Amino acid sequence: MDRKMELIEISGQDGGGQLLRTALTLSLCTGTAFEMQHIRAKRSRPGLMRQHLTAVGAAAQIGCAHVHGAQLGATTLRFMPGAINAGRYRFSIGSAGSATLVLQTVLPALWQCAEPSEVFIEGGTHNPLAPCADFIAEAYLPALQRMGVEASFALQRHGFFPAGGGALQLRVAPCAQLRRCVFDQRDAEPHLDATVLLSALQDQIGHRELAVVAERLGLAQEQQHLRRIGNAQSPANVLLLRVHGEQHTELFSALGERGLSAEQVAIGLVKQASVYLSSPAAVGEHLSDQLLLPMALAGGGEFTTAALSEHLLSNARLIEKFLPVEIDWTQQAKHCWRVTVRS
Repeated sequence: MDRKMELIEISGQDGGGQLLRTALTLSLCTGTAFEMQHIRAKRSRPGLMRQHLTAVGAAAQIGCAHVHGAQLGATTLRFMPGAINAGRYRFSIGSAGSATLVLQTVLPALWQCAEPSEVFIEGGTHNPLAPCADFIAEAYLPALQRMGVEASFALQRHGFFPAGGGALQLRVAPCAQLRRCVFDQRDAEPHLDATVLLSALQDQIGHRELAVVAERLGLAQEQQHLRRIGNAQSPANVLLLRVHGEQHTELFSALGERGLSAEQVAIGLVKQASVYLSSPAAVGEHLSDQLLLPMALAGGGEFTTAALSEHLLSNARLIEKFLPVEIDWTQQAKHCWRVTVRS
């Protein structure tokens, strides 16, 4: 692996933690150091929070990096990577901060190792501002598998806001070179099913949510599921909708919160999924953000998506700073964009 000595300067002023995590991943994978300034400058609580520090610490440990500025609230960070090491790693966020985002930060570096690795992360597994554990297992990792990544994932404990306390485990095998893939085939008649996860809340909440989803999306009784979570440290209500077929699986989620009725939670999820269901695009908005980086590491790829998020646009420009790729997008229909990564 070519280890460069240059240092890239990045402004985090117009982005959130995703820019930092992308920079950490690409720094490990390319051996390029970076300094990020104005980290999360426009957020209500600017600078590094606990989950960001866990991602920085995890990347530093796996990549033998030298780090300056890794402190709570810091708005400038310098990261200088060394050699990536396979191994068994354990990281704890110590809050309900997203364990899945820490996992996504270090996974690409680990699949580049010559030996398999195992990662155990404690923290939040279902967070309103991050991909939930179910999304990782059912949408993200299967997409990576098409590109050549072999990984096994286990949700050992659910961790909900505000207590956290969840646990994820992932084993990943070496993958010397990713395959270039195209995600543009849509299943003509995908199968839908809805699941409610409840912890220390009444079943009627879940039944009300499922009733709304079933009415609006035409789900039969066998497409509706309610699961009680017994080992969580805080009450929780998570509504999941799977859209799956032979080509691809998408998973949409909505989390209940105080002051929001069960019906409002369900309506929000239906609106989210309906944009995708009414589009000819293959990939949902959230997965589209996360396909850019592995496609860039593969040297190319394409996908169609129902919407272009700010995360996707800012991620694309940052990726181009680290890797010799160009990322472009063209609109093909009202709710369909084709995104292309070229080397």
